Parts: sequence; structure tokens; C-alpha cells
Amino acid sequence: MQTKLFTILLLSFAAAALSEEFKTVNGKEYKDATVTRVDPDGVVLKTKSGITKVYFTELPKDVQEHFHYDSEKAAAYSAEQAANYTAYQRQQDGTQRQQQAADAKTEASVAAQRAATNRMQALQTRYSELQKQEDDLLRQIGQAKQPGPEYRQGKSVRHQPNPQKSQLPLLQSHLSDVRREKNEVKKQLEKPQR
Repeated sequence: MQTKLFTILLLSFAAAALSEEFKTVNGKEYKDATVTRVDPDGVVLKTKSGITKVYFTELPKDVQEHFHYDSEKAAAYSAEQAANYTAYQRQQDGTQRQQQAADAKTEASVAAQRAATNRMQALQTRYSELQKQEDDLLRQIGQAKQPGPEYRQGKSVRHQPNPQKSQLPLLQSHLSDVRREKNEVKKQLEKPQR
């Protein structure tokens, strides 16, 4: 039991001994601060309010000497950190540009697929319309070829002239145009399937 109590007291004193107060040359205070890391250009402190890096240039001379501050090493370390940060930023920028290019390529591909789908739907709709026109024209041509109404003249049955017969050349010409366009649309519909 005494060993446990002694260990707890020892740890409490060690934690209290590690906690320090830091005051910058500008008067900012860090109370109950624990030094978590010492870098060539400053110390990283953990306080109740969070983790902060305080640079040696902000601390008094006695604190700088306590942590063996060397301005040349600090400058070299700061330059190295700045270079590392610049390289990291370049890498991030490159990654972002690559992602933007990939996103743009994906968007273009999706837009092209959407346009192709819309085109196919429009062609299918047009093909259906042309099929209906062809069926209607064939029906009209069939009616125009029929003889006119019947009438009797003596013992023989005669037919009056069919008034639609005069439209027959126009209907056949229109049917030819519709079939030509329908074949073109059919070719366009079959293209992507090959």
C-alpha cells in the first residue's frame, strides 16, 4: 500500500516539476505549460488551452540559454521547414490540379454519354414518326388506287373516277422521301452498335 502511495506522489511531483511558466518578451504568459518538444527554433508547449509553439526569439535570453538556443541552427531549421512546406504545397497543388483534370475529364465523358443518349432517343423518336408517316402514306396510296364509287349503266357496273387518284404521284413522291429519310435514320441508329 505504501509503495502505491509513494509512486502516486512521485508521479504528481514529477508532473508538477515538468510544468513550467513561460513568459514572452512581449508579456504573454503560459502557465502550467509542459514542454512536449524542443525544436532548434522554439519549444512546443501544452497548456490547458491547447498546444502552442513559442519561438526562441519571443523568449527571454535565460530561457534561450536553458534550451541551448543557437540562432544559426534555428535559421537553418526554419529554412528547411519552409522548404519542406513549399514542397508540400507544390505537391498538394499538383494533386489538386490532377484531381481537377480528372474531374473535368469525367464530366466531359458523362456529358458526351448524355449527348449520345439524347441523340439516340431523338433518332428513335424520329424513326417512329417516319414509320407512322410511311404507314399513313401507304394507306392513302391504297385508297387512291381504289376505283371510285360504283354506279350502274344498263347491265354493266361502272365506277366514277376516284378524286384521290390525281394525288397519287404526289403521295408516291412523298413516300419515297419518307423512306429515304427513314433509311438514313436507321443507319445512324445502327452505327454505335457496330
